[in-house]
Amino acid sequence: MNKSTKIFAGLATFVVVVGGVYTAVNYKSANADSSKNATLGLVLDVGGVDDHSFNQSAWEGAKAYAKENKLKAGQNATVTYFNTKSQSDLSQNFNLATKSKKYDIVYGIGYSLNQSISKSAKLNPKQKFVLVDDIVKGRKNVASVMFRSEQSSYLAGVAAAIKAKENGEKTVGFIGGIHGNIIDAFDAGFEAGVKDTDNSLNVQKQYADSFSDSAKGKTIASAMYASGIRTIFAAAGFVGNGAFAEAKAENTKLDADSKDRLYIIGVDRDQKADGSYTSKDGKKVTSTMASSITSVGDGVKNIADQYNKDKKFPGGKTIAYGLDDRGVYLTKSELSTSQKDAVKKAEKAIINGKISVPNHPKGSDFNQNF
Repeated sequence: MNKSTKIFAGLATFVVVVGGVYTAVNYKSANADSSKNATLGLVLDVGGVDDHSFNQSAWEGAKAYAKENKLKAGQNATVTYFNTKSQSDLSQNFNLATKSKKYDIVYGIGYSLNQSISKSAKLNPKQKFVLVDDIVKGRKNVASVMFRSEQSSYLAGVAAAIKAKENGEKTVGFIGGIHGNIIDAFDAGFEAGVKDTDNSLNVQKQYADSFSDSAKGKTIASAMYASGIRTIFAAAGFVGNGAFAEAKAENTKLDADSKDRLYIIGVDRDQKADGSYTSKDGKKVTSTMASSITSVGDGVKNIADQYNKDKKFPGGKTIAYGLDDRGVYLTKSELSTSQKDAVKKAEKAIINGKISVPNHPKGSDFNQNF
């Protein structure tokens, strides 16, 4: 197996290339003195730029890149985004992003954009593309950025299991968006973390078959909470907003220190604020136990920063981020001491290779590995 080391800036990083997959290590700031800084166009998935999830994280990374490089960020600016209201908009959005030749790098944010970005890459062989959260094969002008979300989800499962054990609960919940390789990782990692912590605990799962139906997320969460579940991990995009709304609505009826409080584990970005509410006894608290972070914004920024530095583009390659380079991680500010200790131990074991986290549940119809 051949190995080579390259600089991959952004949070810029040393990247170890193993079997065609780049693994990022150790971030540093990029050099913003380039005479020609790359312009960026982001084609978003459905849910909007302020979805409190994947799209928003990607745009925050793009804005950070623009600020660092003294570029304008916004609609129709040199760093911009294209909103997607439905899947039928994708081809048009990629056409808009490429036809003006205004953007050095065009990004597709989310795995559901794979087919559209592949088509656009074929039609525009000189355009540089980046797909975030899935892998495009056979296109030398497309770089793929992936995250080992099963690792941070495992830590979420550990935290949820510790809370359940301490409260005498028997079941924790998982709400998924749409079945596929990506949500498989959250599902499998979370269940493994729960079971490895306490094999007697059950994980009740339900998929919304959507990433945008927040009302369905609220309905699913309501049923789970009514069944006695107190902690839910929602890996479902905008659907998760409904689960947050349900947890907050029920928690306002309780004192801040009630053992019956309901919890949500957020996804992709720190969702502590999304869980904020005022308790029955007038205290400002949050329903967010923790968040499984996917550093989408960093992935967006890294590619552009490195291109600015050496004008090299990792077309045809897959760049993978995990716990070891903080491409994924679990927020810990709201965890108890016992939860933090267990999460820290598990995190170290994953990084050291003592724990191998599955990225697909048993019996899954999907099999993507990287």
